[in-house]
Amino acid sequence: MSVPTRQVRGRYSADTITVYQAYPARIALPAVAANRLVAPFKRDRMTWIKPSFLWMMYRCGWATKPGQERVLSIDITREGFEWALARGCLSHYDRDLHGDKATWSRQLKTSPVRVQWDPERSLHLKALPYRSLQVGLSGEAVDRYVDDWTVTVTDITPTVHRVRDLLRSGDEQQAAAHLPVEHAYPLPSPMVANVNASPEVTGTLPR
Repeated sequence: MSVPTRQVRGRYSADTITVYQAYPARIALPAVAANRLVAPFKRDRMTWIKPSFLWMMYRCGWATKPGQERVLSIDITREGFEWALARGCLSHYDRDLHGDKATWSRQLKTSPVRVQWDPERSLHLKALPYRSLQVGLSGEAVDRYVDDWTVTVTDITPTVHRVRDLLRSGDEQQAAAHLPVEHAYPLPSPMVANVNASPEVTGTLPR
């Protein structure tokens, strides 16, 4: 079955969706202890959340890149996630979506949320022919993320290392067995156009 070009995929329940972030230990460990992001995490910087585990692995190099040695699995409310997407602005100009560049530029400056679609990644972190969602949060969106949306913060670095080691040993089957199960996230119809998702991905799951 073909995958729509721009489809939100993730691990979610009726109430929450899991997103991933990677930080140095000095930020990650206090966050796990407090069950939310706390100092030295800085709210005045844009923070990017990713529903795709493998895209996060590509970004952090299986938790080996400097400053990304700890991977956090963060369960946030679906209500918060959808609040962000409803207010998101694409990080790049799209003539068909925005009409003119000035309109997009104004929206980009005022929106607390940026949306970006990047090539999804395979188990070996190779680019796939469809896209994965990233959501950048700033200002009010960061405050809501930290204070209102976060339900659970878990350090999954040991699992990340386990999958990496299995791949290095050539055991792809066992490596794949450790991956989180991700499904298409049916966006409420008004959000599909707003984030430029593929039109096949519509509807809302029962809650």
